[in-house]
Amino acid sequence: MKNQLFAILAKINKLILPSFTKRRLDLSKASKLQLAIFGWRLYVTKRALDA
Repeated sequence: MKNQLFAILAKINKLILPSFTKRRLDLSKASKLQLAIFGWRLYVTKRALDA
C-alpha cells in the first residue's frame, strides 16, 4: 500500500516538477528551493523503489 502511494507520487513528480539532472544543474550552485525539490524527488523515488 505504501509503495503504491510513493509510486503514484513519483509519477506525479515526474510530470510536474523539473528534472535538474537533465538540465545539468550544479548542486553546489543550486538555490535552497532547487535543493528542496531535488531532495523531495530523491526521497520519493527511493521510497517507491523499496520493496
